[in-house]
Amino acid sequence: MSLGDEKYIQLTTFTKDGRPKPAPVWVADLGDGTYGFTTDAGSWKVKRIRNTPSVEITPSDARGNPNDGAATTTAVAEIRTGAGYDPVERAIKAKYGWQFTGITLVERVRHLGKARDTCAVVLTPET
Repeated sequence: MSLGDEKYIQLTTFTKDGRPKPAPVWVADLGDGTYGFTTDAGSWKVKRIRNTPSVEITPSDARGNPNDGAATTTAVAEIRTGAGYDPVERAIKAKYGWQFTGITLVERVRHLGKARDTCAVVLTPET
């Protein structure tokens, strides 16, 4: 099974002093050997990726617990906005459908209709 087939992956980012910070994320195959997800541009995972783009990715459940026997892969994470965001958002929408729409609506209500500052993260596994 490809990472893009997984419903969730555990994304482990690292603090400046090297401490691991795992978090579950949705993931979509971008068709070119990379994977991506969307997130709030001000999130801690984005801040950590800006400092340390080397991450670890592991197939997991919705809580970020690695699946039994799942292998961890090292990857390089790249933050994308603007036109670089669009293909990742399309891939996530195509894969998660109504769930993506529901989360987007909840976020709009939560932020009282203000535009969210979102970005995409593209993961390139190291071979």
